[in-house]
Amino acid sequence: MAEQLLRNADIEPTSEIIATGLGKANTVYINFIEKLKAHDVSLMDWRYYNDGKAWLSKGEYKWTTKRGTDKAKPLFWLSIWDGFFKVSFFFSVKVQYELLNLPISKEAKDIITNANVSGKTMKFISVIFDVSDSRQLDDIFAIMTFRKEKV
Repeated sequence: MAEQLLRNADIEPTSEIIATGLGKANTVYINFIEKLKAHDVSLMDWRYYNDGKAWLSKGEYKWTTKRGTDKAKPLFWLSIWDGFFKVSFFFSVKVQYELLNLPISKEAKDIITNANVSGKTMKFISVIFDVSDSRQLDDIFAIMTFRKEKV
């Protein structure tokens, strides 16, 4: 069973701690972080969440409106696991069909098709990637772009 890392509230994540936890997947993680900039996505500082008892980060798209108001749109959540990292998206079930029509791999479409539906009044799906291979990044960035532009 996979183990989520960064569970100690007293130990703030550093690049060294993350690299140790990710092992070989750290090069994929670094590549992912570098590509975020090209997509105008900022990775927020790591924050400890008591409800999940773990440090998490999130990717946000930030922009300034024509009237000068700063806006931010959360795109995904990021967590570190033993040997991989997770990129988690949350979508209304209403866009599941649109997600399946994106130019993504069969594996990504399977994740979307098999995503658990949650929520009582507003139904949503959790699209979660366990990332350890750079080939997964194209799918993640296609879904991220959809989230940024359409949802």
